[in-house]
Amino acid sequence: MSIEHKEIAAIREDYVKSSLSESDVQKNPIQQFQKWFDEALSSQVTEPTAMVVSTVAENGYPSSRIVLLKDIKAEGLSFFTNYNSRKGQEIIQNPHVSALFFWPELQRQVRFEAEVEKLPKADSDEYFSIRPRGSQIGAIASPQSAIIPDRETLEKRVAEVEKEMENITEVPRPEFWGGFLLKPVRVEFWQGRGSRLHDRIVYIKDSGNWTINRLAP
Repeated sequence: MSIEHKEIAAIREDYVKSSLSESDVQKNPIQQFQKWFDEALSSQVTEPTAMVVSTVAENGYPSSRIVLLKDIKAEGLSFFTNYNSRKGQEIIQNPHVSALFFWPELQRQVRFEAEVEKLPKADSDEYFSIRPRGSQIGAIASPQSAIIPDRETLEKRVAEVEKEMENITEVPRPEFWGGFLLKPVRVEFWQGRGSRLHDRIVYIKDSGNWTINRLAP
């Protein structure tokens, strides 16, 4: 093992901030997630809405990226994107994803396995309307995930869209941009504990009902 690898292998942190037991959790994982999310907000966690969403391409390779959670609904979690982007197309082709939240300040992570569907157009219209104008212009101008020759090409297209919209008060949402709803079928709550004996509580949906079990760390 090289010196560099030895130094990496020596990096460790013991997790002692909290615990999680079956008696602590809500009966529904969305309610439990809401509880933890509220605690992340009150603890001023860095980027509490950041979640890693993983999709699977036709060739079987997974791909992951960080997106921002925009709503917690009774049915699941929602975020917004360009439907023509890589993640958008992979979701449309295979509407099953995983999502991961990691809040290191609380030594917690939450893992979702979910089915995905598009949000109603009204929901996408509503959210698009409250985005900053620059973000609205950017959503229209950027062919997300497509290869472009250089940064100048993108900036030129942004300028063109700004010119097109200069006399329009409310920028209309493009049809290729909107929301997805992640409807979980499995949710795991992970609380770091000492000596790597972490608490792991998993919810699994079966015939519309949730079962709750503890997993070995």
